[in-house]
Amino acid sequence: MADSNEKELKINPSWCKGCGICVAFCPKDTLEMVDGVVRLKEPSDCIMCGICEQRCPDYAIYVYDGKGKTTSE
Repeated sequence: MADSNEKELKINPSWCKGCGICVAFCPKDTLEMVDGVVRLKEPSDCIMCGICEQRCPDYAIYVYDGKGKTTSE
């Protein structure tokens, strides 16, 4: 769990329909599709930019700021 100063990428696999939009827009190529669901390849490679969160049409992926808010709030 992230402490109060860290961000963390959260994925809700039950909401992911496997469209791959987040994977296509990830600037660090840190997301991948596995069995039709998005997955973080290596958490330390993610820069928490929030592009995946902005592009996901199903709100299945978001950046949690450790304070109970997402980056889009």
